Amino acid sequence: MNREVDVSKLTFEQLKKVRMHLKKMIEVGGSDLHVKANAVMRARVNGKIIPFGGEILTTEDALTFAKELLKGRFGEFVEKRELDLVYPYDESNRFRVNIFFQMDGVSAVFRVIPVKIPSFEELALPNIVKSFAQKERGLVLVTGVTGSGKSTTLAALINEINLTKQKHIITIEDPIEFVHKDKKCIINQRSVGQDTHSFTTALRAALREDPDIILVGEMRDKETINLALHAADTGHLVFSTLHTVDAKETINRIIAQFPTDEQNRVRISLAGVLQGVISQRLIPTIDGGRRAALEILVRTPTIEKLILENRDYEIRDAIEAGKEHYKSQSFDQGILDLYNNGIISKEQALEYATSASDIELKMNGLMSGNIAGMAVEENIDITMEDEDIFDLK
Repeated sequence: MNREVDVSKLTFEQLKKVRMHLKKMIEVGGSDLHVKANAVMRARVNGKIIPFGGEILTTEDALTFAKELLKGRFGEFVEKRELDLVYPYDESNRFRVNIFFQMDGVSAVFRVIPVKIPSFEELALPNIVKSFAQKERGLVLVTGVTGSGKSTTLAALINEINLTKQKHIITIEDPIEFVHKDKKCIINQRSVGQDTHSFTTALRAALREDPDIILVGEMRDKETINLALHAADTGHLVFSTLHTVDAKETINRIIAQFPTDEQNRVRISLAGVLQGVISQRLIPTIDGGRRAALEILVRTPTIEKLILENRDYEIRDAIEAGKEHYKSQSFDQGILDLYNNGIISKEQALEYATSASDIELKMNGLMSGNIAGMAVEENIDITMEDEDIFDLK
């Protein structure tokens, strides 16, 4: 395959077709456009994949589209077989793009990047999430599957710091999605592949660049995790993401990245620096939109002890027990709140719940027992610092 692209010979007809579909997706409020060789274009609208038009993109057309989109980066695409980039549609609309080879040719996914950074109120995030922006040091993780709104939540946190504090913020992203303008803070945003070779290289360099806050787009490997833990341990506030489904799996995933003989050290480090974990699931709402259901782990003496003692299986119960005092919540508690407030239907609540049977019992008023009793029954150690949760005197 010829890796060189003569831009002067390109007509950009295929890119124009894609732009027409991007325009249509913007108009209907979709989130992702899927372009695939030997298939019609499809878009994700309100969480569902729907066809956009009936014209099939041939293998040759899809390859031409890749050349028109990438131009001078086409050779890099052929070599790496996939690329991430940001595509500016116009002044008001930008897209994060992943383009890749698959068995039928080239495919690409365009994801909408909102130009305006939404506020916590617009995202309907609980106040406890906003409180993580006020931390001076430690590690805050936002987790969830692809498309669950992790980047948006992180952008809201960084924007809150930018509006309220005088700090130096460094972001390391692949690619840069939300663009932050300096307000009260200095913000340096670095794109992996364009401004730096890797997350690890940029994170190591960031520690010599006088940062107060570091955002690492994703903790992908052992070295990046090690550096992020070190940065948090040395007095920085570090934000990052993982593709994990909940707080317990997040802690397990971080520790499992390391050899057995290192895992105890990592547990001690993680227990010492972890400020919180925000896990997200986007759920269709009754009014046709989507709302993020959250699991929120907040650092407490009990949580720290459970991590240290390798009792991760008790973390969800500890999160639920701390809802009133620490404002933590499990997914099921968050989903039940959305249902009780008339935001999501019973069917959606049961579909997205961690334990559908437990939620259904709570909906029917059959599981409203004493939280402290539940905690003891589940064998959660209640430290002296946590006694006031349960009014133990």
